[in-house]
Amino acid sequence: MRLLSAVLAAGVLYAAAAAADPIPPAPDRAEGEGPHERLILRGGILVDGTGAPPTGPVDIVIEGNRIRSIHTVGFPGVPIDPDGRPEADANTREKDIEGMYVLPGFVDTHGHIGGARQGTPAEYVYKLWLGHGVTTIRDPGSGNTLDWTLSEKRRSDANEITAPRIRAHVTFGQGRDEPFTEPDQARDWVRDVARRGADGLKFFGARPDILEAALDEAREQGLRTTMHHAQLGVTRTDVLDTARWGLTSMEHWYGLPEAMFTDRRIQHYPPDYNYMNEYDRFREAGRLWLQAAGPGSERWNAVRDELIGLDFTISPTLNIYQASRDLMRERTAEWHPLYTLPSLWDFFQPDRTAHGSYWFDWTTGDEIDWKRNYRRWMEFLDDYKNHGGRVTVGSDSGFIYKTYGFGYISELELLQEAGFHPLEVVRAATLHGAEVLGMDDRIGSVEPGKLVDLVIVEENPIANFKVLYGTGHLKVDDDNTVTRVGGVRWTIKDGIVYDAQALRSDVRRMVREAWESEGRTLRQPGLEVD
Repeated sequence: MRLLSAVLAAGVLYAAAAAADPIPPAPDRAEGEGPHERLILRGGILVDGTGAPPTGPVDIVIEGNRIRSIHTVGFPGVPIDPDGRPEADANTREKDIEGMYVLPGFVDTHGHIGGARQGTPAEYVYKLWLGHGVTTIRDPGSGNTLDWTLSEKRRSDANEITAPRIRAHVTFGQGRDEPFTEPDQARDWVRDVARRGADGLKFFGARPDILEAALDEAREQGLRTTMHHAQLGVTRTDVLDTARWGLTSMEHWYGLPEAMFTDRRIQHYPPDYNYMNEYDRFREAGRLWLQAAGPGSERWNAVRDELIGLDFTISPTLNIYQASRDLMRERTAEWHPLYTLPSLWDFFQPDRTAHGSYWFDWTTGDEIDWKRNYRRWMEFLDDYKNHGGRVTVGSDSGFIYKTYGFGYISELELLQEAGFHPLEVVRAATLHGAEVLGMDDRIGSVEPGKLVDLVIVEENPIANFKVLYGTGHLKVDDDNTVTRVGGVRWTIKDGIVYDAQALRSDVRRMVREAWESEGRTLRQPGLEVD
């Protein structure tokens, strides 16, 4: 039986959706070229991640795994004059990317590596991320155990595996046989995981004094923190409480509407609600935002401004709930037959014992509630951003019909829907992601001195984020020919150039062989096929 996502035990909220046993680690790296002694990317159009508009053509000079210099070498629509371009010597490699767009490597601030129950090998997950331009991930929960995640982190840092850079955030209480009953126990645990090399902590909830002690100790140890304010704990600690205690970021939105209640203190649950019934849990979650104070109200503004003043970051992971507002769209996404493993497809199916598989009787009314919920949620995110708050991009893929990589690009689209300009979306995905991880001195923007983490795509993602999907974007040419364009062409991580198309091809092969080995094809649940 697959466990639901959280259980309350003696005042501590534990995550239980992660794999019971770690998945096999990734194989040794067999892909990628470099880092090169000297590499020049010629003629690209640069979107640097700071929010500045595209500029180009530019030549980017790379030495090893660092950006050496960036040179403007001409004007759009005019042949590039070779005079004045950085020269290549005998030790220089050159790559012609004229007319292509160059962005910083994407940062996924909510990226689970996968688990045994999903049947998702690390290689499959990593290649889908890199194949979509994701070069750094925060693993919130380290569900394959902290030691496993730290080992993969070290191997990725050394470029021994084909994988994004990993920042390990361990779930609060992971590895303990008994729940915390005293604040000092929480402090001891935090000190221990800091000593072992964790980058941060992920919380779901705990008794308030224990949670406050853990957050205080995390700050003392220099650990970053994030939290999914689960409904079983949010009545005692909402996001204002945890942010005041030192929490640096949050996932989803739970705890945020509750901080803006003015005519109640507890969400209006129906009398027959049961949190362990996933349908109840997600149906009522879709009715939460409209119970809070509305845009522009005194309470709305006060919560927004206090969180911004605390330098608090929101990783909304809007995409993970897209099926709640349009189940058929997510269940029938065109990439599932090509990129979704049969084990992951099975994990997505309706199941009363599985987290995020709550399609027991999902109705038109439920979807409408969620669409309204999204509108208010998006209004807050846009308002938060407009007043100087930091919003980042996270995917939470591996649940609810979200396949790795594809879910991340969906998040970009949803932030644009929320009101973000595409350049603001890119900044959320790059520089702001790096900032919340404390890595903006090394990654997050394309600037001299920074690590070479780049995404190169042949189409213009500022005009259309769909060109970043692994399946590309459908267009009809002037001669009425239907074509596919887009898909990331190259992903460069730490100076190593990966052929993103080849990585995605590897994944398609894995998926095809897995379905063939089981003698199955992907079918929609409950449909008979003649």
